[in-house]
Amino acid sequence: MVKTEEQFDKVIADCRDIYTKKLHDYGTAWRIMRPCSITDQIYIKANRIRSIETKKEALIDEGIRSELIGIVNYGIIGLIQLDLGAADEVDMDPNRATQLYDEYMDKTRTLMLAKNHDYDEAWRSMRTTSYTDLILMKLCRTKQIEDNCNKTLISEGIDANYMDMINYSVFGLIKIDEAEKAKKDK
Repeated sequence: MVKTEEQFDKVIADCRDIYTKKLHDYGTAWRIMRPCSITDQIYIKANRIRSIETKKEALIDEGIRSELIGIVNYGIIGLIQLDLGAADEVDMDPNRATQLYDEYMDKTRTLMLAKNHDYDEAWRSMRTTSYTDLILMKLCRTKQIEDNCNKTLISEGIDANYMDMINYSVFGLIKIDEAEKAKKDK
């Protein structure tokens, strides 16, 4: 499992780097987004991944990797917005946004480690297309919970679904990195 932790941390460092660069370019404009809009933004990215997987081509010069990174980063933004709520205007500086990113990513990483222990790294034997389907299923669940005014009778909440989407995306990114390394090693 040490390899998984190292791979997870490397992927998250890449995602965090993009997040902080976008904070520089755009600030925290996402603070005005309601959680349901973030769910829809993640849906757009997951649906595009599925479209690329199905059609076997992308006409826009951004592949699956960039969309998975987007799901990771929007997932963290979603967790922040769930706790803080949407703002009427940009009300957070990039340093605070980065601090919150790290806090929510730590929680998400802790969840991954616990599940990875219990499931014996089953994700390594899965097809990457299954991660896409699982993310889309988690989005359907999240939308249903949102439509139910965030109330559940027995199920996990939106935060757990966001964390699972982040973790499936990280697994997909790890697999992409492994495939690229295998190509180079040939």
